[in-house]
Amino acid sequence: MSMVEYETRGRVAVLTLNRVEARNAINRQVAQEMEAAIDRLEDDPEVWVGVLTARTQGDKPTFCSGQDLKLIGQPEGNSTTRKGGFAGLAKRQRNKPLIVAVDGLATAGGCEIVLSCDLVVATTRSSFGLAEVKRNLIAGAGGLFRLPKAIGRAAAMQAILTGEPLSAQRAYELGLISELVGPGEAEAAAVAMAEKICENAPMAVWASRKVVLAVDGDDEERLWALTDEAFAGIMGSEDLKEGLAAFAEKRKPEWKGR
Repeated sequence: MSMVEYETRGRVAVLTLNRVEARNAINRQVAQEMEAAIDRLEDDPEVWVGVLTARTQGDKPTFCSGQDLKLIGQPEGNSTTRKGGFAGLAKRQRNKPLIVAVDGLATAGGCEIVLSCDLVVATTRSSFGLAEVKRNLIAGAGGLFRLPKAIGRAAAMQAILTGEPLSAQRAYELGLISELVGPGEAEAAAVAMAEKICENAPMAVWASRKVVLAVDGDDEERLWALTDEAFAGIMGSEDLKEGLAAFAEKRKPEWKGR
């Protein structure tokens, strides 16, 4: 079964996360299939814009819960790829715009997937958070520098240090979300936005995207190095073992600060 489905609708490619039983958590297969899907999007001259969405279920859906913590340390838990980094996407260099359609919770690495995209369409029942500190982890896939760029330092610092999610309305007010729609309407709205973009000259769209990202960015290579250094500093800690154990046992962790 494919965990990242790919289909084209005219000039638009729709990529769909499809690991519903695990709240669309990222494992090796998802990361590899995502990288392949982005390759296909970038290489197809007939496709000009991509839309990333996810299959969900229930009244409180999850767009993506991030890294599959139950698989950390196992081969299947390797959620990075050579070109894309986390989820086959976080570090990926792209030319074509990618719009993410969120209907539900995007937390931890799931929020970092959202931050890796160019435009965000989300439903009113969505929420966005970087909950890594609750497990003695850090947002190692770009969230620590992309969220402040998206919503400002003060709001991002609060979200990152508390680990509490932002509501869709709050994220919209802060500028993370481009378009806010009703439950179940995100994918259709994102495709409509993509089709609107495709009415324009593709070379001009791609060139304009590149300049906007350059204006927005500090030296990302330096920021990735700082993130990797911080992440490495906690990987061998006692608190990491405790955080993962508490997650598996569904209990509150007991932190030691070492």
